[in-house]
Amino acid sequence: MTKIYLIRHGEAEGNLYRLWQGHWDGRITPLGYKQIDALSGRFKDVHLDALYSSDLKRAVTTAGAITRFHDLKLHTTPRLREINCGPWEGMPFGNVEHDFPVEMSYFNSDPDKWRVSGAETFAQCRERILSVLTDIARANDGKTVAVVSHGMAIRTILAYFLGVSSGDIRSIPHGDNTCVALLDYDGERFSVEYYNDNSHLPEEISTFAKQTWWKLENGRDRFNLRDEVLDPRADAKLYSDCYADAWRAAHGTETGFVAAPYLTAAANHHASDPRSVLKIYSLEDFAGILDLDPLRGSHAGYGWITLLYLAPEFRSKNLAVQLLGRAVCYYEERGMRSVRLHVASDNPRAVEFYRKNGFSPINVESGLISDLLLMEKSLV
Repeated sequence: MTKIYLIRHGEAEGNLYRLWQGHWDGRITPLGYKQIDALSGRFKDVHLDALYSSDLKRAVTTAGAITRFHDLKLHTTPRLREINCGPWEGMPFGNVEHDFPVEMSYFNSDPDKWRVSGAETFAQCRERILSVLTDIARANDGKTVAVVSHGMAIRTILAYFLGVSSGDIRSIPHGDNTCVALLDYDGERFSVEYYNDNSHLPEEISTFAKQTWWKLENGRDRFNLRDEVLDPRADAKLYSDCYADAWRAAHGTETGFVAAPYLTAAANHHASDPRSVLKIYSLEDFAGILDLDPLRGSHAGYGWITLLYLAPEFRSKNLAVQLLGRAVCYYEERGMRSVRLHVASDNPRAVEFYRKNGFSPINVESGLISDLLLMEKSLV
């Protein structure tokens, strides 16, 4: 009998930013590293003979939990990757839910009906995962193996092993980051001892303890934000009002704020690239603005965030990180090595938010109301 511990990767940027992952190769987040620490403790005293992983960064990094206490060679293969979602990859969850509601419903509730041009089907993904797990089991006959893969790939193969039909897939909930399944292979077929076990994770480092989308039976999650292009000249009042509100939130006063130069700059950003200025929505409700400067810093290899704004009713809900994720991806796609912004030194909540998400202060500059911290996040 061969035993396989089938492990989902730790929290990655796509999970945090609520961006569609698939083969999109995001990194592990700070929370993900804490989950990996917990996973390593779980397996510290478990006998293992071999270790395999998807070749995507989030899975390879997670496999480090095993090599921390086990002297094993890591075998990587693209056959263990997540389902390839084609044009959806890198898209915000909120946009997918809004633009493709029927396909999104199938993805979660009846995956064999899911069809997106340019994407892998679930049948193809299932056959790929079955094939590689069978090869791994036969190559390690009678041994115990750890295998690191991805959420939907694991869910679809578990459904197959458990005899769950596509239409009943919700009887197998989505699995938390670093959750574990234990499979047995008798030389002919696989059986499942347990699955979706995240007992090694305290609630404070569980991804699912902080999210709601995986609980929904159907429909759209209002906490998955979507975006549309914003033309600052056509929406001048909205942009100006939001910037003024951001100024008040940062400084406690509107003293010194003049809308015209910021509005002109935003219009120039939009003219350079319409996707650099976005209007953010929660379902159909306006939720914020993201304004990126496509030119500032490009000669030196960094991108610039001009405005990251959430309306008051959407603050303190861990949503701003989704706007930050859009900025990070925007500049990564353009080959920037880092992203920068100014934060008012007397706005400790904003400073802490950016620190928590990988920004470090690199300079202090004078502002109209208070000193400004120049903060930077590496993208390499």
